[in-house]
Amino acid sequence: MKILAVSDQIDDRLYHAGVRERYPDVDLLVGCGDLPYEYLEFLVTALNTPLVYVPGNHDPQYKENDPLSQAEGGVCLDQSVTHLKGLLMAGIGGSIRYRPDGINQYTQSEMYYRLRKLVLPLLWHRLLGHRRLDLLIAHSPPLGIHDDDDLAHTGFQALRDFIKTFKPRYFLHGHTMYYKGNLEPPTTRVGETMVINVYPYRVIEME
Repeated sequence: MKILAVSDQIDDRLYHAGVRERYPDVDLLVGCGDLPYEYLEFLVTALNTPLVYVPGNHDPQYKENDPLSQAEGGVCLDQSVTHLKGLLMAGIGGSIRYRPDGINQYTQSEMYYRLRKLVLPLLWHRLLGHRRLDLLIAHSPPLGIHDDDDLAHTGFQALRDFIKTFKPRYFLHGHTMYYKGNLEPPTTRVGETMVINVYPYRVIEME
């Protein structure tokens, strides 16, 4: 399973007609937020592969019947659990609240509340003896892992606790540029979970 994950910044190496020749065998496209939906729609068309994504803090608020708030051809996975391409996946969008009127911004407590929508479906899968969560897609990183010192790029404790509880195989996020203020490597193992900062894009091979 080959995943192309993108986040936060348009990359000219992907946004051109030859992207299919460069990545002919991508099985799944993942959007981790803060990208123009036209960019995601281009990649869906060019690569002819399914797209799942979550909104970032610079994206419009998702509305089910509003095409302008969605990426055409993709599935918004915010606060949802799904099976796709043989993987059990969940998604959670948004960043820490750093403006009182910010869209897709949440306090630490609000993120705990939002993650509750994922808990029951995942517990049900566990009760039925199904495999554990393969992929958690988020915009923001967990607190203390790939985040930064400024308020706008602070991670969520709720995500850190979620990883500890549900042990997803992979956690993909964007929102922070590790090569600027944050000098951590873009990939960090936390228990049984590989946390990967995909900003601006990363190819992930999953067994």
